[in-house]
Amino acid sequence: MATNNATCWVGVDLGGTKILAGVFDARLKLLGTAKVSTRAERGVETVLERIERCVREALEAAGRKLLQVKAVGIGAPGAVDGDRSTVLFAPNLPGWRRIPLGQQLAKALERPVVVGNDANVCTLGVHEVEWNRQPRHLVGIFVGTGIGGGLILDGRLYEGASFTAAEVGHMILEVNGPKCGCGNRGCWEALASRTAIYRRLREAVETGEKTVLTEWLGPELTDLRSNELRKAWEQDDKLVHRILLQTADYLGLGVANLVNLLNPEVVVLGGGLLQALGEALMPRIVETARQCIIPGSERNLKIVPSRLGDEAGIIGAAVLARLSHDNNHTTDRAPRNG
Repeated sequence: MATNNATCWVGVDLGGTKILAGVFDARLKLLGTAKVSTRAERGVETVLERIERCVREALEAAGRKLLQVKAVGIGAPGAVDGDRSTVLFAPNLPGWRRIPLGQQLAKALERPVVVGNDANVCTLGVHEVEWNRQPRHLVGIFVGTGIGGGLILDGRLYEGASFTAAEVGHMILEVNGPKCGCGNRGCWEALASRTAIYRRLREAVETGEKTVLTEWLGPELTDLRSNELRKAWEQDDKLVHRILLQTADYLGLGVANLVNLLNPEVVVLGGGLLQALGEALMPRIVETARQCIIPGSERNLKIVPSRLGDEAGIIGAAVLARLSHDNNHTTDRAPRNG
């Protein structure tokens, strides 16, 4: 059993609506967590203060002190500069452009802080903890409000020339498809995210189609979440079934494109939508993907849901902190696994 003097890592999952922090021991065993709302509408300073508060509350829950923390890792919902400190742009955090998140939080906590893109960070967590670093080539796909991704190529996180690789949600699958938040049309995210599901449901309801969701949430489907979709699926709601199966087909097509391009050993799907509906959607996703994968690429391929759930982000952020520390805080290259 770890003593109270043992060192630890802290992982933080920074989201548009909530901040989750976790404290981990040397073997990445979770010791304690804390969660606070982000309050992004109150500005950057408020969010920074709330991250600091969340870290301190997680340490209190874990029975650890700041001086025992080797490093803090943060998964941020946007593009992160190669310095592993600056958030260049976070679409779900108003006003977040070129914010020196790592530097400011390190000053507040007096501990080293390293920042990465949230989907990349989740992929690190999945690869390290769920798969024990075994696959040399793994693709992580996380489906929620949008679609994010991460790539483990030849055993290490691949981030590209300007650290923005794996923006898989913005692969274009339909040239004249629906407009995406990025400004393009027909992006995977605009076709297969929870936002896309919401849009299709709203359009169907406006044309007179019926769904139990309107009885629960009203005609505008206000505050629609993945759990409501799961409940409607379980009640055999015809409209929800049709749209979710269509979404599964789009997810399968995107998976096939990535497999054909990268030839990974494993594709792991996670995020809120899959956490709530994975049992219902995974068979269709896998079936569609395998129909579209070129011969040879499917050999020994695994397409599976993640088991980490909400903890993927904080686990991955702790892994990022540990890797950065082990690499002597190198900031000009992607951290290596192992």
